[in-house]
Amino acid sequence: QVQLVESGGGLVQAGGSLRLSCAASGRTFSLYNMGWFRQAPGKEREFVAALSWKGGNKYYADSVKGRFTISRDNAKNTVYLQMNSLNPEDTANYYCNKDPRLYSDYLTWGQGTQVTVSS
Repeated sequence: QVQLVESGGGLVQAGGSLRLSCAASGRTFSLYNMGWFRQAPGKEREFVAALSWKGGNKYYADSVKGRFTISRDNAKNTVYLQMNSLNPEDTANYYCNKDPRLYSDYLTWGQGTQVTVSS
């Protein structure tokens, strides 16, 4: 059973940057295409970025394209999300999980990491 632990969130001013990490337990992690999601209060979870298990193919939602960069280090069982030029609309709890475009089931969701962007 793969467990996911997200970290790296915090409070940042508009225009600032944060780097999120998603550490996974379990040897099968490196076989999955992984993604980042976010959920703001009162809103549905939004899929924002994904990359293939080798890290080559990447996908970004229009709302984050050009500002966010997803990457992974399979040796460390970790997926990253570099977020630049943050704006208040990016405020949400951020989670990682399997790429929903490829898989119909999810790993157990972690607690997420809160990102708050002040204007």
